[in-house]
Amino acid sequence: MISFYCIYFIIIWAVFMAVKPARKFMLALVPWLLFVIIYNLLRYFPNYEANPVDIRGIYEAEKALFGVTTAEGRITLGEYFNVHNAPAADLLSGLFYLCWIPVPMIYSICLFFSGKRRESLKASTAFLVVNIIGFAVYYIHPAAPPWYVLQYGFTPQFDVPGNVAGLVRFDNLLPFDVFAHIYPGNSNIFAAVPSLHSAYVLTAAVYVLINKGSKTLFAAFMVITVGIWCTAVYTCHHYVIDVLLGIADAAAGIILLECVLYRIPAVKRAFDKYVALLN
Repeated sequence: MISFYCIYFIIIWAVFMAVKPARKFMLALVPWLLFVIIYNLLRYFPNYEANPVDIRGIYEAEKALFGVTTAEGRITLGEYFNVHNAPAADLLSGLFYLCWIPVPMIYSICLFFSGKRRESLKASTAFLVVNIIGFAVYYIHPAAPPWYVLQYGFTPQFDVPGNVAGLVRFDNLLPFDVFAHIYPGNSNIFAAVPSLHSAYVLTAAVYVLINKGSKTLFAAFMVITVGIWCTAVYTCHHYVIDVLLGIADAAAGIILLECVLYRIPAVKRAFDKYVALLN
């Protein structure tokens, strides 16, 4: 079933689309609307039905490439931090991870309302394209996250719900749950490769440079980006391999748009016409 939040987002968008003063802003939000719809549709087409799930292979590769040696033998960084953690790191990790979608979305919205409609649409479109590439890889190479191995071992189980993993420590620091309300609705748990969390704010940071934005804003986005990378591994949501592939995903999406698609005359004309609708 499509999530309540997806339906709510679509209804709100449609209502405001009918209001003339809000119509241009709603058109600017179309890439975000498409992201929400596509993400929610993934649950109808499980990636584990397309290809075998990589559980042991990626775990062994991670341990060999980025593992740490302990008295009990070589283990992954996620396994290490699952035992060795600290409240301060738990708090920071949760705060960084909460930035994954809000930061790039707020950046695009701020560009829109500051009159930089082309720049806003470019940043939003890049977010969508990076997601589409990532979703395609989900189906090409389904992979289990580190927390799955910790909890279920190397046997595929397809009825497992999303898991808050190490982010539960952040929730435990607060008088209310945050991530416990987010992860159970995950569209697919075997979608660790690539880490899209690792790509989102990085993509926004690159567009700060492309849009000739402030160096301070770029630096702030990069701090958040690195914080998300570290959090992904620290909380057992991703392997370092996943993070590196998420970075590659962001690079691929940006290069595809800026160096290929936007240089095709028909695409450029279509993009220019859409920008004209926003002005």
